[in-house]
Amino acid sequence: MDNSQSKNKFISAFNNVEERMNGESKSPFHQLRKAAIKKFDELDFPTVKNEDWKYTNIAPILKHDFITSADVKTNKKAIEQFLIPGLKASLIVFVNGSYSKELSHITKQAAGIRIENLDALLKNEPELVMQYFGRFAGIDNGFTALNTAFAKEGTVIIVPDNTEVDGHIHILNLSGASGKNLISQPRNIIVAGKNSRVKIIESYHSLSEEENFTNTVNEVSVGDNSYVEIYRLQRENMKSFHVNRTQARLGKNSIFTHYSVTLGGSIVRNDTNILLDDEHSTGNLYGLYLTEGSQHVDNHTLIDHAKPNCQSNEMYKGVLNDSSRGVFNGKVFVREDAQKTNAYQSNKAILLSDTAVIDTKPQLEIYADDVKCSHGAAIGQLDDEAVFYLRSRGIGEEMAKTVLIRAFANDIFETIENEVLHDHLNHLVHEKLK
Repeated sequence: MDNSQSKNKFISAFNNVEERMNGESKSPFHQLRKAAIKKFDELDFPTVKNEDWKYTNIAPILKHDFITSADVKTNKKAIEQFLIPGLKASLIVFVNGSYSKELSHITKQAAGIRIENLDALLKNEPELVMQYFGRFAGIDNGFTALNTAFAKEGTVIIVPDNTEVDGHIHILNLSGASGKNLISQPRNIIVAGKNSRVKIIESYHSLSEEENFTNTVNEVSVGDNSYVEIYRLQRENMKSFHVNRTQARLGKNSIFTHYSVTLGGSIVRNDTNILLDDEHSTGNLYGLYLTEGSQHVDNHTLIDHAKPNCQSNEMYKGVLNDSSRGVFNGKVFVREDAQKTNAYQSNKAILLSDTAVIDTKPQLEIYADDVKCSHGAAIGQLDDEAVFYLRSRGIGEEMAKTVLIRAFANDIFETIENEVLHDHLNHLVHEKLK
């Protein structure tokens, strides 16, 4: 299918859903959906003619005729392989985009903390959802419009003022059914009140080897003096497609830290955008992608310094093998009033083969004069001298390369304070490099 055929198919699917909604079709939330499908009709899917998508051809995604649901039998024993051993966490599970109460487990939290699925809140407290839905993630491409139009399932996390979530919150997304191509479109809303703390893990895994498509949007509000930490782990099968948009708004004296680890997928696009919207806020973006075969991973980031005395740190690293391709486009935008900005950006990549490709474009756009900003990109191969040194100590060539790659990747993880999570991510990197 070409773009127009795919677009018309989704519009038709939306109309079919709407016809079966009865009274719900007049709800304020559905009016947001209707506005989104209209915007989707105007925008269509992006093509390589769009500047922000010129290195990522999504045509292979649109060739498939995805369905929205399938019955899959799974149990707590079957999902253990996707959990993080030894980590204290509340667990909220989605199978092919649908919330599974049976597989989920929410630990007891302080009064007022909400960890719930979007669909339940839409039915029971739609006015609460309307307070936050669509406030931060504007619709500027077809994928975000599509997610908004079909928004139904996802996780809503609300942390009141002066409250800390006990342990991590693990949002586990599982996709796949034998002989079927599935699409899931999670919409996650995370709201941290003033003086609050929350740590979240988003992970994506496959239950089958079919081509599936995940199109997700996260909206994050970080209140004054609050701390929000998100770990995003993508381990879907090597045939699947994944598009993500994470949009965060930071309040005064707040800290937002986001880790993106991409290990699976055929075509993966990660858009991670943060707005430093009040003084003395800090945004940290860390990313690691390991690719092989014909994988294509595109990381686009935007750090918008809107107010003075703010700081951002960004480090993305890639290790590319075979004929895989990576894209990094990181933009730091400093507005005229954002004096005393301190922004650091780094992107480094190792190419393990002569056929691997990386397109990197670090950008600084600065309209203030009293700032400290730096950016840099480095692309190369493994240091032959370092490999030789390790081999001279009795380490085999492949193991020597693995040691160096793990050391290269560990820069991303060294800021992780939780030892269990740190070790788990390092283990996944080791498994990917075998």
